Amino acid sequence: MEMTSTRTIAAPRERVWAALNDPAVLTQCVPGCEGLVPDGDDAWKIVMAAKVGPVSARFTGRMALSDVRPPEGYTLAFDGQGGAAGFARGEARVALAPAAGGAATDLSYSVKAQVGGKLAQVGSRLVDGAAAKLADDFFARFAAAVAPPAVEAELASPAPAKSPAPVRSSWVRYAAIALMLIILGYLYSRGAR
Repeated sequence: MEMTSTRTIAAPRERVWAALNDPAVLTQCVPGCEGLVPDGDDAWKIVMAAKVGPVSARFTGRMALSDVRPPEGYTLAFDGQGGAAGFARGEARVALAPAAGGAATDLSYSVKAQVGGKLAQVGSRLVDGAAAKLADDFFARFAAAVAPPAVEAELASPAPAKSPAPVRSSWVRYAAIALMLIILGYLYSRGAR
């Protein structure tokens, strides 16, 4: 399975990078995320619940970062188990680039994954639809969490707004976590249908 997309987040790259490093933000934004715990250098364990149609499962996974290029991108390797629902493993490449004169950020990702068990028995159309919905849900929540208050005010009224000062942080780790959660959710959603 392969999935590639670019999403524009209405926040500067530094703010997006910082949010992708904040486990509280990621736990809030990833549908079904129950926990995100460090597991060594540049690695995390994740617990996630997913329900697609009549099938529900709890998945545990591990992800690790490599090829980290702050604040441009990284590679994320992941491996997740969902008991009888199956497994998913693969790799994702993530890149952040300034958009709209630096006031927004383009978050691009490319995922290659293998699935097994019930996940592999699900039709590709059902899997793709579930993955797209999960990604849409994540990015809607993430954009709302990351968007500066000025963007929310701008949506309500056309008055110019000030951008908040950029937040500096080691975002790569959590960017990988966010992508891993998206990928795991995508794969688990595929397997649950």
